[in-house]
Amino acid sequence: MERKAYTVKDHSRRNFLKQLAATSAISAATAMLPKVTFGGVEKFTGNDKLTWKKSPCRFCGVGCGLLIGLQNGKAVAVKGDPDSPVNKGLCCVKGYHSVMALYGKDRLRKPLVKRNGKWVEVTMTEALDLVANKMKETIDKHGKDAVAMYGSGQWTIPDGYVASKFMKGGIGTNNLEANARLCMASAVTGFMTSFGLDEPMGCYEDIDHADVFVLWGNNMAEMHPVLFSRLLDQRLKRKSIIIDLGTRTTRTSLAADKAILFQPQGDLALANAICYEIINNGWVNRSFIEKHCVFKKGKTNIGYGLEDNFQFTDEPGDISFNDFKNFLNDYAPAKASALCGVSVKDIKYLAQLYADPNKKVMSLWCMGPNQHTRGTWINNQIYNIHLLTGKISTPGNSPFSLTGQPSACGTVREVGTLTHLLPHGTVTNEKDRKLAAEIWKVPVEKIPAKPTFHTVEMFRALDRGEIKFMWIQVTNPMVSMPNLKRYRNGALKEDRFIVVSDVYPTPTTDVADVILPSAMWIEREGMFGNSERRTQHFEKMIEPQGECLSDTWQIIEVAKRMGYGNLFPWTKENHIEEIWKEYTRFHHGPEHAMASYQELKARPGIQWPYVNGKETKWRYHAKYDPAAKGDSFDFYGKPDGKAWIWARPFEPAPEVPDKEYPYWLCTGRVVEHWHTGSMTRRIPVLHQAVPHAYVELNVQDAANMNIRTGDKVKLVSRRGELVLPASVNERGQPPRGQVFVPFFDEGLLINELTIDAFCPISREPEYKKCAVKVMKA
Repeated sequence: MERKAYTVKDHSRRNFLKQLAATSAISAATAMLPKVTFGGVEKFTGNDKLTWKKSPCRFCGVGCGLLIGLQNGKAVAVKGDPDSPVNKGLCCVKGYHSVMALYGKDRLRKPLVKRNGKWVEVTMTEALDLVANKMKETIDKHGKDAVAMYGSGQWTIPDGYVASKFMKGGIGTNNLEANARLCMASAVTGFMTSFGLDEPMGCYEDIDHADVFVLWGNNMAEMHPVLFSRLLDQRLKRKSIIIDLGTRTTRTSLAADKAILFQPQGDLALANAICYEIINNGWVNRSFIEKHCVFKKGKTNIGYGLEDNFQFTDEPGDISFNDFKNFLNDYAPAKASALCGVSVKDIKYLAQLYADPNKKVMSLWCMGPNQHTRGTWINNQIYNIHLLTGKISTPGNSPFSLTGQPSACGTVREVGTLTHLLPHGTVTNEKDRKLAAEIWKVPVEKIPAKPTFHTVEMFRALDRGEIKFMWIQVTNPMVSMPNLKRYRNGALKEDRFIVVSDVYPTPTTDVADVILPSAMWIEREGMFGNSERRTQHFEKMIEPQGECLSDTWQIIEVAKRMGYGNLFPWTKENHIEEIWKEYTRFHHGPEHAMASYQELKARPGIQWPYVNGKETKWRYHAKYDPAAKGDSFDFYGKPDGKAWIWARPFEPAPEVPDKEYPYWLCTGRVVEHWHTGSMTRRIPVLHQAVPHAYVELNVQDAANMNIRTGDKVKLVSRRGELVLPASVNERGQPPRGQVFVPFFDEGLLINELTIDAFCPISREPEYKKCAVKVMKA
């Protein structure tokens, strides 16, 4: 449904005020930044027409609904969509400035090919011919598994779908991965091992019902500020309590009712201690667990993935409730306190909050538990707490895993753009391969039954030479990969060929042989899927700049050149609608039914499962979920309809501080920038707010080294070193023995220091814990 085009001539006072507000916002931005063109604002006049169209935000996984003001072929204004149930008209600082990311001076507008060490502009036809020829040449010489594609949770759903169909159904290789492996893989394996299906059982509406919010290692005030504002609103309305669990003091800590610091890796012991208290005080919801849960154990001492070609497969085993209770004896509060650094009093307090039958509890987490060498385990443990108390799958009782990218859920997890996944199910499942083969109209033998490389191993294979050709789209791994020097050097080796599709120059385009300029977001049509299972459509609103082409159509054009055109029998005009129709055939049942293309166009997002015209807000409960059987809970992802409670122990991090490297290093983000900063650093107001990275130090540690804010500090790990300015007692305050560095700054590459260990189950790497030495430079 197209939004009404508002003009100053409208007789409606409401419409006039909306136009005036947008004009004022743009004028204010222009006054602050007189030398910056704000999306063509210099041509905006009160008498011109301003057309508003709906879109999800381009940045994080919250999926805020935007209204984008268009004029003279440009995007010139942004406001929150009041019809969006996600943000209800509110945006964060990145959302309000999002359209400015379209218009950076160094926007990539022409294809570039590296010849004799220099970039040469070519036509898009020439560039696509070269990419297709190089892929064919590599396959002919080295085999189909010598080519790979690395995408992103910023891929639209159509992007990811055609990538999967091209690589797995066309070429016949499972060498397809996405950067969500670096941020959400542990969330996936947590869901799968506990419930048998991916993605949250609840939704953002849980916030409106919860009495207690427990944030596990998640700085929501900066990373998910719009959702955090909803938590604050509930505290005002309903006296809800916000508990911040973290390894450093953040803006979230300062806004919370109570902030509790734990030692790095100590969350494993803390979660078990909470379960111990719930069981030993008789606070277990016995009826719930007897009807709806079983108890499991897995392998222990499972390694860290530091060696190439690391292999691990967990082996679930049955245990009883009493076995689980006995397992927890090692995590009695006094014992657990020594491991996690949380006081016995606070452990008991947290257990009481979770167990109180009169309080609805929502747990929220993101990268803290996920980017963790035991990421799957800590996800399981948070679910254990909710399952033991029966606080799950009902309004306000919700363990909720947040996401960091606009379509990590919708594209990577639902479409299945990881080596082991298909648009429905896994490559190892014959039934799932047959379904894909039937829909794609390819022989089932074409789809390999064995996964190849997860992301870290894919870049190791590129370094070793097993992968010769890699096409990278919509992501910046030469900033975001851990142990970065190894993988950058691997990409630069003599016989490697790298193609990068992006919108701006980055350290990743620096290693490319071909750069394809991509159409950005509203320069093309697409869909994103956010954290709460909400699919959101956006139309093409403005023309792409120069020769920019959508990532979807880039893949289709290369596929046609390689002889796979029959897999993509669509036109530029209809391909998004036709892709959606084909893709949704993978999800036709009540467990994952999707809305139609026409409905998505008309509404600000629709949650799946979408059955008989109705969204499913809470899964696994018959009162709310049409797929659930019986009259209450049904965890139908597991064959017996029961959720799994796992006995997962504390195990140390792969690298801990010692005499030589005595500090913990944690990395993360800031509110002003998004991921590697390639877009937000082109937005002047955001770049000026935080122009470079820094290292946060504890006040006492800094005093002992005679370091003040702004002084240069040298960090050294076993993998690299970096000099950057100090931040002492500013926005974040680490405890003694810890430092924190944001990773958005391509000029200060903190991931040259981080460790490429990963969770053996999810294969998601560790970004929150490694050992460094710190000195004044």
